[in-house]
Amino acid sequence: MTDTTEPAPQTKILYGGDYNPEQWPREVWELDHAAFDLAAIDTLTLGVFDWALLSSGEDEYDFTLLDAIVARVAESGRRFVMATATGALPPWLAHQHPEVNRTDFEGRRHVYGQRHNACPSSPVFRRLAARLAGKIAERYAGHPGLVAWHIGNEYGGACYCENCAAGFRVWLREKYVTLDRLNEAWNATFWSHTFTDWAEIVPPNMLSEHWRGPNHTAFQGITLDYLRFMSDAMLQNFIDEKAAIREHDAATPATTNFMGMYRPIDYHRWAEHLDFASWDNYPPTDRSEARMAFTHDLMRGLKGGDPFWVMEQTPTITASRDINPVKRPGVLRLWSWQSVAHGADAVLYFQMRQSRGACEKYHGAVLDHAGRTDTRSFREVAQLGADFSRVGSAVLGARTPARVAFLFDWDSWWASEITDGLNRTVTYPQVVLGYHRALWEAGVQLDVVAVDAPLDGYDVVVAPLLHLLKGDVASRLRAVVDRGGSVVSSFLSGRVDVDTNAFLTDAPGPLAPLFGVRVEETDSLPAETVNRIALRGAGLDTVADARSVFEVLVAEGAEVIGTYGDDFYAGSPAVTRNASEAGGSAWYVGTLLDQGGLSAVLRAVLAEHGLVGPYADEPELEFAVRDGGGGRIAFLLNHADAAVTVEAHASGTDVLTGLAIAAGESLTLAPKDVVVLREG
Repeated sequence: MTDTTEPAPQTKILYGGDYNPEQWPREVWELDHAAFDLAAIDTLTLGVFDWALLSSGEDEYDFTLLDAIVARVAESGRRFVMATATGALPPWLAHQHPEVNRTDFEGRRHVYGQRHNACPSSPVFRRLAARLAGKIAERYAGHPGLVAWHIGNEYGGACYCENCAAGFRVWLREKYVTLDRLNEAWNATFWSHTFTDWAEIVPPNMLSEHWRGPNHTAFQGITLDYLRFMSDAMLQNFIDEKAAIREHDAATPATTNFMGMYRPIDYHRWAEHLDFASWDNYPPTDRSEARMAFTHDLMRGLKGGDPFWVMEQTPTITASRDINPVKRPGVLRLWSWQSVAHGADAVLYFQMRQSRGACEKYHGAVLDHAGRTDTRSFREVAQLGADFSRVGSAVLGARTPARVAFLFDWDSWWASEITDGLNRTVTYPQVVLGYHRALWEAGVQLDVVAVDAPLDGYDVVVAPLLHLLKGDVASRLRAVVDRGGSVVSSFLSGRVDVDTNAFLTDAPGPLAPLFGVRVEETDSLPAETVNRIALRGAGLDTVADARSVFEVLVAEGAEVIGTYGDDFYAGSPAVTRNASEAGGSAWYVGTLLDQGGLSAVLRAVLAEHGLVGPYADEPELEFAVRDGGGGRIAFLLNHADAAVTVEAHASGTDVLTGLAIAAGESLTLAPKDVVVLREG
């Protein structure tokens, strides 16, 4: 089956998605490919859930049907992404080896069913999944239509079985080496938890350290380490399969589809093992444009700013939620171009044709159950395909010229939400997305990066709820300010070390000298309790509402920018700015400001560096830039339900329409409209 012909180079944004022709008779395949031609579909993902189709036993493999599918795709001239088919267990494997089924948080061993259903620590699962990946790679490596390997699928979940307990103990020994160091990290003298043998350690779940659920644990250190371990255990599954592929194919890039801002897995720990990042874009509401922008940037930041893929999106509805709204006219095109604006070089769908049965039979698809090509949704799919064909290679490989870094950290996410004594109604994503929205509405080009990423090239670094400090992050943030840059952080930052033990100093711990403040008290109140914050100084003159978390700050060198208006701490600092001799500044926001207050503070920071975007007065007009071999491309995306008219920020040509645009020219975008401006 293998053909060693070199694949054709990518000349446009790849367009297509998950295709499951094994569910249909072959006459339907012909109808599918005719429809794909109409929509300029050029890339299909094959075999994601085909384990049971390809293998009926440990040493029994049959590629007859998949060979036929690949041959028909190749005949059409389309490319394909080949999956390793390990996204769900086959029934025979779970029946013959029950230990491959997961044990849940409550200690119940599951029987066969659903997906994400394999224990990542199971030796049988690891061996047979890697073997299947190797068999598939041996058969299809070198095929001229193969564009990428798709390993697993949407990794996630957790297991608490004996295999995972044993794996956890091995992981801990590698990390801590000695029990003395482990006991120190876990503060094990508390509640008589000192361990004297590695065998005494069990996974933290409802049978051990937890009492109300995954976020209520007696020992944050144990639970945090188990979260880290489980992320690493699933990563090892990916590494196993990738190694099996590399025995037959040393060059074709391999990835897996992430799920954006997804809590169970630390994607930063995975990033170096992926050849490119990809993710599945299923926003929670039909007005999630700011959240999607953040998540695109998060995925792009995993690989140092390299382009990523949208591996899945739906052309119409999802099927997994209580309410599943259809995408309104123009939204599919708008959101797809948004992904390209933030760095996507491929935009793919789940799914190409609706399944006849099971839980995703009503999930949106390029082709519905009737296979019609005269529906609104298909016409929009085809229009987008024509767009991508028209644009060609103009944006391929282009990068975002960001001067703002946004720090995102899974350890801080986990640690802040599993810790008692804080306001449990305030979540890490809530805080992060609030800060990001303020930057997004200001039209800022930014990178979302890990806390250990280099910060040298950024003028502004925003790090909200940086609860857990690891490595040299404090000194690197100090370096940003010392060279004239600005740093912004928020309440509950700098509270614990990498083991989740509190710093034995005033909060915000090692960050206190940078921000010139100390936290004297932290008040947590219900969200309906509002404290009015007067923001004065540094160009600010406004009043904002604050809720939920109120740190009582003492300025120790910092300028007071915002003061509380109510409660016993009325008049005390809520927002501060600590200036450096080099002209930099460190801003600390000690409370949960409303969106208007956050926007005011962050625009003041951005204004100090001339980073407010050209359309900041139009908060629903998104402005994004990619710069590369095809020149500088600016994207204007109108998320509003009404037309918007602005003065063009630069001269250039709209590559979608071919129209020339002059700087300062009046430019009107219809609702959900897009302009892709090649500047100059």
